[in-house]
Amino acid sequence: MNARILTGRKGITALATGGVLIAATAIVAQAVPFGDSPPSVEAKGATLLDNGKGNSLYAKDANTVRPQASTTKIMVASVVLDNKNVDLERKVPVRQQYRNYVTKHHASTADLQTGDKVTVRQLLYASLLPSGADAAYALADTFGTGDTLAERVRSFISKMNAKAQELHLRKTKYETFDGSGKDATTPTELAKLARHAMRNDTFRKVVKTKKYKGDAPAANGRTRTYAWTNTNRLLGAYDGAIGLKTGTTSRAGKCLVFAANRGGKTVVGTVMDSKDRYNDAAKLLDHGFGTDDAKDLDIRELPSGSHDD
Repeated sequence: MNARILTGRKGITALATGGVLIAATAIVAQAVPFGDSPPSVEAKGATLLDNGKGNSLYAKDANTVRPQASTTKIMVASVVLDNKNVDLERKVPVRQQYRNYVTKHHASTADLQTGDKVTVRQLLYASLLPSGADAAYALADTFGTGDTLAERVRSFISKMNAKAQELHLRKTKYETFDGSGKDATTPTELAKLARHAMRNDTFRKVVKTKKYKGDAPAANGRTRTYAWTNTNRLLGAYDGAIGLKTGTTSRAGKCLVFAANRGGKTVVGTVMDSKDRYNDAAKLLDHGFGTDDAKDLDIRELPSGSHDD
């Protein structure tokens, strides 16, 4: 994790980008043909769905339960955005506990500063672009119920699990708000969750954003400018890519939930526990679109620096 604070004429700027770690285990693969011969991917589990009808275009151990790392934050955003009349401009004070959590768990951070007041909209960007566990913690605290912070977080995680059941994601379980615990799902169920999330205009706008910059009232009375970079390096590298979310832990390996649109057709996919998640995703997107662009891509990972991105 690389994070730094810059001071400028308008105030203070916080920059954060995520890093990665790698882990892999062997499993048996199965593929569902579509169009040309299905591609060979490094991921231990993968799936590709037509976003419109939800038809399966590709599957590799797609129903095997796996750790999901920070892709968990897709559900965090969904629980928030599925609230009717959610106030995206509501200001949320940053608690020191959010920063302490990052330090304790060596988690990815948006480098939120204690005492600043950031909006719910900004917290969504902070959770989904640099994959800030501090921002996800703030959302859980804000949208959970209870008299204490711990009660509100437990309540929010219960809402995450309830939403999974509502969406018929029977094998999906959440233990945390950031994927640092025994949070687990399958490639297919993760792709189904992504399809649900992508129905929301705000979510779609956030996850296709490569860089975000916005101001917030700082604890010292000045204005702090936060700047976050999306950890999803498929954006801008693969033509038509519109999201979605990375995730990496030592248990989960490198994961990616991705989506792209070409010619009015949108496909959504996942790769879980991959040694080469971006090129895996590009191959699957080529498979869905009937193109051959992946051979020209060589998207390298950012240097390792955190337990989760």
